[in-house]
Amino acid sequence: MARVEVPEGVWLRCDGCSQMIFKKVLEENLRVCPLCGHHYRVDARARVAQLADTDTFEEFNAELVSTNPLEWTDSKEYSERQEEARKRTGLTEAVITGKAYIKGRPTILAVMDPFFIMGSMGAVVGEKVTAAIERATDDNLPVVIVTCSGGARMQEGLVSLMQMAKTSAAIARHDDAKGLYITVLTDPTTAGVAASFASLGDIALAEPKAMIGFAGPRVIWNTVKTELPEGFQTAEFMLEHGYVDRIVERSELRNEIARIIDYCGR
Repeated sequence: MARVEVPEGVWLRCDGCSQMIFKKVLEENLRVCPLCGHHYRVDARARVAQLADTDTFEEFNAELVSTNPLEWTDSKEYSERQEEARKRTGLTEAVITGKAYIKGRPTILAVMDPFFIMGSMGAVVGEKVTAAIERATDDNLPVVIVTCSGGARMQEGLVSLMQMAKTSAAIARHDDAKGLYITVLTDPTTAGVAASFASLGDIALAEPKAMIGFAGPRVIWNTVKTELPEGFQTAEFMLEHGYVDRIVERSELRNEIARIIDYCGR
């Protein structure tokens, strides 16, 4: 029998169940394994397409780019890392923001990208998130932020860390104006992002088995020598302990966000 050559990249082995998946089926299923339900990470543009009504997303502040305030140099210049990330993702930074309609509901939407320097938060990410929240406050609209981040961007030092306070202050003003803020926590949501705007939603949704927390298990062990509970820092653990309000399958996120907006009268 003649050997049939399968083009490279047509199939992949699932990270969750180790079964072979037809890549086209995975994409059609919103990058969720149809066999075990493993949720793969999604780039920001794809996430917007999954959540927003067709052709309704109007991006703003797309032109903002980070500088190199500390003149950071290790094995590679920080500016080089940024340029590589821009070419690889087609984005200017690790978050995109804009106005969109979600099942007909006008919304300010911000989506982080895990493939742009691991969705880390520097000055531009903080500025774009803050501006999105302020736009929602000014226009009396709900704000939805999809988080996916390794935390504050170390190459920007204190400039990065101060974005935690900046974004949190914008959320406080949005709350004072009776605005609705929904967070969607995806894998991973950690460190400075988890400790700031990701944790301040009026309603916190999470995708199944997403890693959510501040420091990772290895860092915690090396610091305080504490054994962690089984399943620590999973979305399911966070739901059980009140950090997350609901775990929602990716295919149901649009419906769930629309229901929350309607329920809250926004």
